[in-house]
Amino acid sequence: MAYDERLAARVRALLASRADVSERKMFGRLTFMVGGNMRCGVNGDELIVRLDPGREDDALASPHARPMDLTGRRMRGVITVHPGGLAGSHLDRWVHEAVARAETLPPK
Repeated sequence: MAYDERLAARVRALLASRADVSERKMFGRLTFMVGGNMRCGVNGDELIVRLDPGREDDALASPHARPMDLTGRRMRGVITVHPGGLAGSHLDRWVHEAVARAETLPPK
């Protein structure tokens, strides 16, 4: 499945001020790396967010968020957000969560 270019452009714009961001296309998805660590990505029209595992339960309580499961096995600290949860400034919240976690990790 191809990724949504408009959603990718919105994420790109939110990360544009950072010098430590790179992008990688993997398995038909677009992944955004911060300091060499995968932080978020676009899978179809959904956003994949890697966050602090201690914040996962709070994040999953949000409408449109669900556990990440691409392989039939849940990935702790990674969630998927449906497009309904990405409108307006909601996307900013998710990207901020991903970047906040990246800032606690050493660069790769």
